[in-house]
Amino acid sequence: MSERLVMAAGLALLITLVLSPFLIPVLRILKFGQNVRDDGPKRHLKKAGTPTMGGIIFLVGIIASALLTAEQPTSLEMVTLVGVTLGFGLIGFVDDFIKVVMHRSLGLRAYQKLIGQFGLAFILIWVSVHWLGRGTDIAIPFTSIHLELSWFYYIFTAFLIVLMTNAVNLTDGLDGLAAGSSMIAGAAYVVIALMAAIHGVAVLAHETDMAVFAAAVVGGTLGFLRFNRYPARIFMGDTGSLALGGALASLAILTKSELVFTLIGGLFAVEALSVIIQVFSFQTTGKRIFRMSPLHHHFELGGWSEWKVVIVFWMAALICAVVGIIGYLPTLG
Repeated sequence: MSERLVMAAGLALLITLVLSPFLIPVLRILKFGQNVRDDGPKRHLKKAGTPTMGGIIFLVGIIASALLTAEQPTSLEMVTLVGVTLGFGLIGFVDDFIKVVMHRSLGLRAYQKLIGQFGLAFILIWVSVHWLGRGTDIAIPFTSIHLELSWFYYIFTAFLIVLMTNAVNLTDGLDGLAAGSSMIAGAAYVVIALMAAIHGVAVLAHETDMAVFAAAVVGGTLGFLRFNRYPARIFMGDTGSLALGGALASLAILTKSELVFTLIGGLFAVEALSVIIQVFSFQTTGKRIFRMSPLHHHFELGGWSEWKVVIVFWMAALICAVVGIIGYLPTLG
């Protein structure tokens, strides 16, 4: 089993490392460059024009690697993982295309993105519950308690999927931040998927292909970091960040670790929460809690270097991942 995990991560890493040097110049020629907010940190202005939509690169690596190394690549479980990941990536791609290629700064409207995201979330939930036998119970982290939510499971989980997927997107604001944090979360899901398969609580309990898929996420994001770390030569765009959010959310559903996902992705959740708090405070009191949201910009404007913010946030993501794994263990009982 360990050999397949290494192969999945290694192949995704190799594909990403090979494709990147070819695609980056192409994106430059096509002028698929990043737009930078005028109201953001001034040092970000020099990033304008850096190729974006680079998520396509590691998406190819992750999907190809997972399908080539999986024990049952055509199983409904693997098709679900791949399909949902590509679906969220497609929403991000359309959004990026409108903003970068058609030069419409807002991209897809919020309601359009939400319709697509909730649609994919309900498809993932419906397939998991009705075709894969996932059930409608929720495991409470750090306990052996499982709450039966019945029909409310669809609503609760759909909102959780959309929230956490967009939280990954919000984290993608500094060089390497989202890629590195997603790599750490993916590594945590390698461990969780293996434990779920061993204890027979996962949808894919008869094999360990979910761990293979998570390993491919680790390899793909690691390869992308070679070109995305500070100073970045390419950005993942919404294409990549939404796809990564969809991949992690799918793993959470199929391993029955929805609430644990909020721990493993604690950094993502805090980034999203900082935006919600900022907007709510400004609209109700006219005052801002943070210098700028998401939270990573608050520390930048406080004088931290971009690389320092990323390193500290990676460390926070690692702590969240460890806490999430520890919290998942009792739920297996």
